[in-house]
Amino acid sequence: MGLLAWVKSLFILQLLIGFVFVVSGLIINFTQLCTCVLWPFNKQLYRKINTRLSYSLWSQLVMLLEWWSDTECTLYTDQATVDKFGKEHVIIILNHNFEIDFLCGWTICERYGVLGSSKVLAKHELLKVPLIGWTWYFLEIVFCKRKWEEDRETVFSGLNRLKDYPEYMWFLLYCEGTRFTEKKHQISMQVAESKGLPKLKYHLLPRTKGFTTTLHCLKGTVKAVYDVTLNFKDKQNPTLLGILNGKKYKADLSVRRFPVEEIPDDEKECADWLHKLYQEKDALQENYEKEGCYPGPTIKPKRRLWTLLNFLFWATLLLSPLINFAWDVFVSGSPLLIIGFMIFLIVASVAVRRLIGVTEVKKTGSSYGNIEAKKEN
Repeated sequence: MGLLAWVKSLFILQLLIGFVFVVSGLIINFTQLCTCVLWPFNKQLYRKINTRLSYSLWSQLVMLLEWWSDTECTLYTDQATVDKFGKEHVIIILNHNFEIDFLCGWTICERYGVLGSSKVLAKHELLKVPLIGWTWYFLEIVFCKRKWEEDRETVFSGLNRLKDYPEYMWFLLYCEGTRFTEKKHQISMQVAESKGLPKLKYHLLPRTKGFTTTLHCLKGTVKAVYDVTLNFKDKQNPTLLGILNGKKYKADLSVRRFPVEEIPDDEKECADWLHKLYQEKDALQENYEKEGCYPGPTIKPKRRLWTLLNFLFWATLLLSPLINFAWDVFVSGSPLLIIGFMIFLIVASVAVRRLIGVTEVKKTGSSYGNIEAKKEN
């Protein structure tokens, strides 16, 4: 292990990074709460402010990927598609195989200026998660319980509110509904067989209701659908904990652009289009397994300094008083103060670990095979 790699693996440094993220996140959440007074008078100003506040939080995670772990992201697409990045409202369809797939998506969002305004159709449980769910709430993220009878009104009203969003937004959809595991795949393919649908080798059967509803509600606002298939070189299985430890990964993303005009309006035909798209994604994945790359030209978008500068701002603001306080505690010689500070460090480390745990594949649930999942498709 090199010196730099050893430094990045130090728990105290990781704890300080976590401290900066958590405390800055709480400050940002409080600021977002204060901006709510703007909503009745100037909704668009409220949105623009919250877009930038959200960027200030999410870009810290992007900084870890780009600058701390030095992970590389390569796009397999043409220049004409890249030229439209950050210049139109779009729906992103991304495969859901890895713990950091969302982070790779955020990295591309950041490099093309749409990180703060990125959206997602999120499960309702995340609304209760500090920092993540709270920030999304102020960003008007659409939360759902994955039971269409209960979600219908919430999803329609949430999506319709976004039609006049002032910033270009990338609306991320995980059409598979949950992360890929072998057990989930077996159950999903049983569902595919029962419905007479072609089986997929590397993906779960897509849930069509979320996609068709999002496309229907945002038609006229959204100009295209980007199909993104993500994989990692050398069969790497990246984790957020690995990123925090400074481990470098090499991400490959195949990006295809489909103008909205080419996608059928009819709900059943639109659902069939999505199933066909996932068959094509499966073929792309098969090619990657054999060749170690996707077909087509490659583009490596340059990382920007903004994520690093943003983190350094928060680190300077928050770590200086923390270090001074810690020094004062230990030189005081007070056992009570020292024990109290150690308890604070333990609580902070547990909090950071629990936030990381939200991303872990083994802790994500699945409703494949149950009655609700069948109704949704």
